[in-house]
Amino acid sequence: MKARSRKPDAQLQTDVQNELRRDTRVNVTDVGVSAREGVITLTGNVDSWAKRYAAQQAAHRVAGVLDVANDIEVHIPGSLERTDADIAKTARQALEWDVRVPEQEIQTTVARGIITLEGTVSYWSQRADAEEAVRNLAGVRGVNNFLSVTPPKVSPADVRRSVTDALTRQAQVEAQRFEIALTDGRVTLKGSVHSWAERQAAVSAAGATPGVCAVDDELRVEPWR
Repeated sequence: MKARSRKPDAQLQTDVQNELRRDTRVNVTDVGVSAREGVITLTGNVDSWAKRYAAQQAAHRVAGVLDVANDIEVHIPGSLERTDADIAKTARQALEWDVRVPEQEIQTTVARGIITLEGTVSYWSQRADAEEAVRNLAGVRGVNNFLSVTPPKVSPADVRRSVTDALTRQAQVEAQRFEIALTDGRVTLKGSVHSWAERQAAVSAAGATPGVCAVDDELRVEPWR
């Protein structure tokens, strides 16, 4: 494939700012953007963890961005403040209402607006889904996801085949570009992708595979190749 030059940092900075403007979940005036050698740094203050995460997602969507350093701080205004008890109650309800997660296997602790998730789930995807269920709640300043994954027993050959098939079906990338290592249900992905979206798709596809308890993401984003 013919190599292309990397985007100048000034262009990346402008592109990320424009993507933030396009994202209705974020007020672009709240977020500062700088770029250096393909790495975007976000700064500023927002009034929810959800907006902080949305800004991070927006930056990752921009072609040419290799990594994002998210230094945005969350300051909850008085009108949106919630007690830890209120947040804990709402978090439990969110987990109960989300059919993707085994809520009875998940314990939450809330301290100063930061939710900590603990317990054991059967699939890596359930770990991610549980975090998503509580991330956008009012008053949340952060989420610590300490859920462990104990998958059902399956043969390593079946897991490897399933991961490869999932990457081919879901990731919209060439599965042969990946090196897939598997040890005790832990999948390590190596290789290169052309965007952060492809990288996330590959990790999600591997994580959703029955028998996978963790995914080590060692993929490289090389958008200019």
